[in-house]
Amino acid sequence: MSETTQSYGQYCPISRALDVLGDRWSLLILRDLFVGTTRFNDLARGLPGLSRSLLTKRLRHFERAGLVEKIYGDYLLTDAGRDLETILFGLGAWGARWTFGEPDPEELDADLLVWWMHTRLDTSSFPGRRQVLAVRFTDDIRRYWIVIESGDSSVCTTDPGYPVDVTITADVASLYQVWLGRVPLAHAQRTGRVGFAGLPALTRRMSSVLRLSPVAALTEVATVTEVAVEEPERISA
Repeated sequence: MSETTQSYGQYCPISRALDVLGDRWSLLILRDLFVGTTRFNDLARGLPGLSRSLLTKRLRHFERAGLVEKIYGDYLLTDAGRDLETILFGLGAWGARWTFGEPDPEELDADLLVWWMHTRLDTSSFPGRRQVLAVRFTDDIRRYWIVIESGDSSVCTTDPGYPVDVTITADVASLYQVWLGRVPLAHAQRTGRVGFAGLPALTRRMSSVLRLSPVAALTEVATVTEVAVEEPERISA
């Protein structure tokens, strides 16, 4: 639907739904709201190709449609918004099975990956009130630190000056594929695609610290299905 089109003008529930959800970026904004992003600046950071003016327009559209409410600066899903969960993740399951192959180079944004990761870390098994993870990419010169203080995490692109608990080393594509469930973490470690450096008592916990993307489970299922379909073909050949 174009930016100037107000409605498809058809008396059909699918048409009415697309009047609300059919614009570019709408479903990705909802994706980020579903995984817990509620502040405008955080939504903008997680959608780097989306202008702030268009994000404002989409959020206002969602408010008018009754999908979100703005409360003290937070955009929160309403019952109507939360009811889209099966549709949104159903699209993710379909995409994981039918469209999600090897990444294209232009899809590999190290900034975005680290931003996604910082919201999905559980360092509760680490000692102290502050934990620091450094991320070092073998094919990107930028350096990142994820600082977790009393459960709140932030991303730094300059050294925050705190001791590092664990350093994560990987190429960007490998960490993306682990994060999204396409490559198991244990396999990536065995093959040297992803590594952890630090005290062994901490590095051993990294499989539970990295809780992975909310869509990783969908990708894992699709990958297993893909392998199961391919194996009989190899045998028959």
